[in-house]
Amino acid sequence: MLKPKKKISKREIKEDRLVTTYFEAQSWFEVNRKRLGTIFTGVLIAAVAVWFYYNNLSTQNRAATADLGNILRYYDQAQYETAINGSPRENLRGLKQIVDEYGGTSSGKLAAFYLGNSYFALREYEKALEYYKEARVSDPSIMASVTAGIAACHETQANYVEAARTFERAAKDDEMKLHSAEYLYRAAQNYMMAGEPKKAEDILKSLKANYSQSPYAREADRLLVRASS
Repeated sequence: MLKPKKKISKREIKEDRLVTTYFEAQSWFEVNRKRLGTIFTGVLIAAVAVWFYYNNLSTQNRAATADLGNILRYYDQAQYETAINGSPRENLRGLKQIVDEYGGTSSGKLAAFYLGNSYFALREYEKALEYYKEARVSDPSIMASVTAGIAACHETQANYVEAARTFERAAKDDEMKLHSAEYLYRAAQNYMMAGEPKKAEDILKSLKANYSQSPYAREADRLLVRASS
C-alpha cells in the first residue's frame, strides 16, 4: 500500500528555493571569480587614481594660492612685467609660471585672469586674449570681468560686432550688477563703430531704464543723439 505523499509546506518551498538560489549564486561566483576579481581590482585602481588626482589637485591649488598671493602686490602696483615674469631675486613665481604649472586649479585659473589683465595693460592684446580664455573661474562677477576682457580684446582688433555681443554677455553674467552699466555702454559703442546704430540705441535705452543712477546713463544720452541721428 502506497503511503500518502507528505504535504510540503509553503515555508519549506521557500526554504528550498532559497537554498537553490544560494547554490546557483555560489556556482556563478566560482565560475566568474577571476572576472569579478579583475573588475573589482579595476574599480579599486580607478578609485585610488581619482583620490590621488584630487588630493594632488588640492595640494597644487594651495601652492598656486600662496604663489598668487605673493606676486599680486606687483600687479596692484601696476608693475606688470614683474607680475608676469616673477622676481627671481625674491624667489617669487610670476603669473605666467603659476598658470603654466597650476593652470588646472582654481587659483591657477584666477592667475590666468590677472595674467590677461597684465598683458592687456602692456598692450599685448593677443596674449591677453589667450589667457582670458584660460581663466574659467567660478565666481560670476570675476567671470563677467573675464568676458569683458575678451570683448575689449576683440575691440582692439576692430572686431566690433563680436566685441559688442561679448560685452552684452558680460553685462548679463554680472550677477552683482557692479559693472553691467559700463558693459552695456561699451556694447553700444561697439555697435556704433560696427555701423549698427539701431542695436546701439536699443541697448542705450535699456541702460537708462535699468541703471538710471549710473554715470553711464548720463553718457548714454550723448551717445543716443549720435545713434538716432
